[in-house]
Amino acid sequence: MDDANQIEVPPSFLALYTSVATRRLTQPIDEVRDRYELCEDLAQMLVEHPSMQQGDDAASQRQALAKTQLALEGEESPVQPSEAVWVIHRLAELLGWEQPEPPAAA
Repeated sequence: MDDANQIEVPPSFLALYTSVATRRLTQPIDEVRDRYELCEDLAQMLVEHPSMQQGDDAASQRQALAKTQLALEGEESPVQPSEAVWVIHRLAELLGWEQPEPPAAA
């Protein structure tokens, strides 16, 4: 496989588009890569958002991440709900904050 694109999609993002049953991507790799680039860019941009700069303690950090996730899961969001969760985890990583709890299983 000779893929000229140098962007390496991390396993955590690939998991969003991998079938549990077949362990294969559910979308073409080019589309997954495009979605990853969008989500990574979004996380990088959110690092500079003023609401992220106010989180000095764990409670305010969790609150800032929760509010941001709600916005990312909104109807006008450019990302899918599963991607929004990934963006929030990536944002926490970039900020050096504690990772949010995964959503409870329904």
